[in-house]
Amino acid sequence: MTRDSGPTPPSERITSLDALRGFALLGILVINIRVFSMPEQTLLNPNVYGDFTGLNYWTWFVGHVFAQSKFITIFSALFGAGVLMFIESKAEKGQDAVRLHLRRTAVLIAVGLLHAYLLWYGDILVTYGLTGIFLLFVRDLDARQLAGLSAIFLLFVPVLELFAAVSIGGEAIAGQWMPAADAIQQQVAAYRGGWLDQMSHRVSSSFQRQTSGFIGSSFWRVGGVMLLGMALYKRGVLTGERSTAFYRRLVAGGVVGVGIVVAGVAYIEANDWSAGAALYWRQFNYVGSLLVAGGYVGLVTLFVRWRGEGIATTALAAVGRTAFTNYLLQTVVATTIFYGHGLGLFGSVSRFEAMGIVVGIWAVQIVLSVAWLRYFRFGPVEWVWRTLTYGEAQPMRVES
Repeated sequence: MTRDSGPTPPSERITSLDALRGFALLGILVINIRVFSMPEQTLLNPNVYGDFTGLNYWTWFVGHVFAQSKFITIFSALFGAGVLMFIESKAEKGQDAVRLHLRRTAVLIAVGLLHAYLLWYGDILVTYGLTGIFLLFVRDLDARQLAGLSAIFLLFVPVLELFAAVSIGGEAIAGQWMPAADAIQQQVAAYRGGWLDQMSHRVSSSFQRQTSGFIGSSFWRVGGVMLLGMALYKRGVLTGERSTAFYRRLVAGGVVGVGIVVAGVAYIEANDWSAGAALYWRQFNYVGSLLVAGGYVGLVTLFVRWRGEGIATTALAAVGRTAFTNYLLQTVVATTIFYGHGLGLFGSVSRFEAMGIVVGIWAVQIVLSVAWLRYFRFGPVEWVWRTLTYGEAQPMRVES
């Protein structure tokens, strides 16, 4: 295999795509830090654990409105677009694009399984890998067809939840919404313990997410967003090819999305955070997050047009080019801080304090990413991924 048949060289990359990926990767940590530092049930109901007043409430509020489901939506859309870009690139070079995609996906799933069962149950890589296989079967649809199929996928979960809300009511999620106190304490004790102690929760939670959770929820939401990302790629939206006015309209849509999410918070608070209102409340953010994510796409694209060679763009693009490495690095750093095999701070750090840790991790990742790419073509995990995909060691150092 010639060097030309390998990965896309840095000189041919699209800066706006890399910047968007870096922006999304950094933003994802705002939400992931919640379940790195507290019981996972707090992601569904923030009243379950920890102080929820003052600065801690407002930290949650800002994260919910501007981050929860927004950055992972961008990341998932970019993954869908990336599948198309990869297949098109390999086909143009006369390679077996499907075989390479399947090898690439198999590596992703393998890394995801190790990540989930050895480090953190919140892994998204397995979901991406499994959904990425499905994307092969729809890659030749045009943008309109992909968008239509995306709408069907994205409607699946809210329709089920609204049906449950009408037919069953709060009992449908009562156990998840307000879990038993001893279950919460067992989880806290497990993650304050050693690595083996943590397995009592990590294995069962990972397995649930990759089986019933995948079939009943994440496949439809993640798959729907990936399909939308493929449609947007074919329309030139994610690659920055549309007009300035178009991206400004996306930003305006994002403002509407923020309003929808804020209305959802007002609704659940007016209903005293009851389980009966929760299934309705979830739909506000489900819909609003799609619009807010679109607004972010518009903002970042416009910013890159304005400051394409600036420090901020360079930093975001560097994080985006090393996103696989940085995603796993976030897990390693956060679990070392919060879990018992490290500092053991699980369950003892407030929401506001946790955001200080987020900012610290961001600073480290940005500096390391920019410095690394001065000397190397890919992040270390990206290099392993590409080497296993192509079956030979890829050139690592930047040519002088």
